[in-house]
Amino acid sequence: MKFDVRRATRADVPAILEIYNDAVLNTTASAEYEPRSLESRYAWFDEHERAGYPIFVASNNANEIVGWSSLSPYRERYGYRFTAENSIYVHPQWRGRGVGKLLLPPSIEAAREMKLHALLASISADNEVSLKLHAQFGFEKVAHFKETIYKFGRWLDVVYMEKLL
Repeated sequence: MKFDVRRATRADVPAILEIYNDAVLNTTASAEYEPRSLESRYAWFDEHERAGYPIFVASNNANEIVGWSSLSPYRERYGYRFTAENSIYVHPQWRGRGVGKLLLPPSIEAAREMKLHALLASISADNEVSLKLHAQFGFEKVAHFKETIYKFGRWLDVVYMEKLL
């Protein structure tokens, strides 16, 4: 199976939302409990576009969106302007097929083009796939917060990984 990665368009937002909401409801990749609305995801997309933070999508041979990644501001305070947080989400039917490995490099390259200095990833400690993926691309573990998220009736640790550009 061949996958293509490109910048997301507004037309991709419903597929991005479907993938994200599945993660919210069924995984610890997001600390949220409730699915997002289409309206809120359009607002998220529009804000990323306005602020210049890229969103990428991966599609399969049938032109179905199978995953997405994005860069987002890490904090609003001005001193953090050279740091961004990356996110990667893959449709459950397409996990384990290398989609994440295709989505992370464009985010790293975009961060370099934006003249960012640091990329951060906040990952639940039980998400070994994401931890390994980020390590493959030069992210290093810089923090481990104990029992920071409560989801699915249990406490979850959070690992921060960082890549200096």
